[in-house]
Amino acid sequence: MKPFVDPLCPESLLQFIWLSGRFNMEGLATVSGEPLEIIHPGQLNRHAGPDFSAAQIRIGPLLWAGNVEVHYRSSDWRRHGHQYNPLYDRVILHVVFEHDGPEIGIPVLELQPRIPKFLLRRYRALMDSADELPCSRLLARVPDGLWEQWQTRLTAQRMERKAAVFTGWLQQTRANWEEVCLRAVASCFGMPVNTEAFRTLIAATPFSVMARQRHSLFGLEALLFGQAGLLPEHPADDYPRRLLDEYRFLRRKYQLMPMAPHDWHWLRMRPSSFPTMRVACLAALLHKEPHLFSAMLDRPGARELAALFTAAPSGYWDNHYRFDVPSVRTAAMGRQSVQALLVNAVGPLLHAYGAWLRNGALQERGMALWRALEPEDNRIMRGWRKEAVIARSAAGSQGLTELRQQYCDEKKCLECRVGKELLGFEGGVNGRVGEAAWQGWDGEGEEDDW
Repeated sequence: MKPFVDPLCPESLLQFIWLSGRFNMEGLATVSGEPLEIIHPGQLNRHAGPDFSAAQIRIGPLLWAGNVEVHYRSSDWRRHGHQYNPLYDRVILHVVFEHDGPEIGIPVLELQPRIPKFLLRRYRALMDSADELPCSRLLARVPDGLWEQWQTRLTAQRMERKAAVFTGWLQQTRANWEEVCLRAVASCFGMPVNTEAFRTLIAATPFSVMARQRHSLFGLEALLFGQAGLLPEHPADDYPRRLLDEYRFLRRKYQLMPMAPHDWHWLRMRPSSFPTMRVACLAALLHKEPHLFSAMLDRPGARELAALFTAAPSGYWDNHYRFDVPSVRTAAMGRQSVQALLVNAVGPLLHAYGAWLRNGALQERGMALWRALEPEDNRIMRGWRKEAVIARSAAGSQGLTELRQQYCDEKKCLECRVGKELLGFEGGVNGRVGEAAWQGWDGEGEEDDW
């Protein structure tokens, strides 16, 4: 058996080649010489077992229906132990890039001499690219229509991904949308580095206890700062001393367990993003709107929602960023922070609630909110702008974020419409779509070499 080497055509690529018919189909035959006709390549199986199910293959005079397994070499069948696995008993065809024997009693189709070499070069160029975006030098040549369709789909995919998180919280809260809303909003108060810390804070603080304190901003601050572990043990200022006394009372009354102070991050962030400032702003918001989710549903547009989620903390924070450390001037959550909350919490919450109620209009409100907001300005968006890819709204920037995080960073080019376009998979069976974009990529021609 040959030693394993990094394959020229990995199985993921071979699966796409098989499914799309991106190989020379003239005179197909098994390695033993039997004529072969592909009636249907089957359906890709993402679970345990053979790679494709429900395939229909004519081999010689017989029409077979069953499964298809794909490997780089035919010897991989034994190397993977498929001969001992009953899930592979209904395999009717073994599709391989390179046939290295021996026969195992299942017809084998070797694709190596039938796959265009330029396709393998394209794929290898994308996988070996050191650029943050593997296809960055080719993006300008992708058709505008494809870009628009793909970004629309990515935006919807991003919305569904975010909304699914909130839907999952429903089981933990016994379908309490007010509590789900609080969790979502608090997570955004910690963005980007203290998201998990804020989630821990809300998980450690019973929702019913917070509800009892919402009539008093002082009570909410005492509860949240105490549960966050952010109150100093020996405060110098009068205000944190009174907060500490109040929290000790609340802790005994409700048998609370605070977080560890080291769960919070402080380095390399603006003072307005310090955990103390964000906890103070969260307390102010919960005091301002005792029923935040209901108030959110009543606000029709982006401007009204932005006003809803803007709340000034108590007076102590007019000249402090941290307890006992005076500051000449302070600033609470700014416009960009509120927009991030609308994008990451409010829009997906509306979508998730609409899906839960099976209310399409409410779901669309979440997407309409994204379209009404300005595009985000962050590291990912700055990277796209370098490639002359511009988002015109938060919907566009969320779609591009989805593309970068779920496809580009993972080099899932075979699952990306742009990647498949450049590789030629979007042009139909044996198409050559995207070929012009590769001229000059590696100095090689694009001759039709098989």
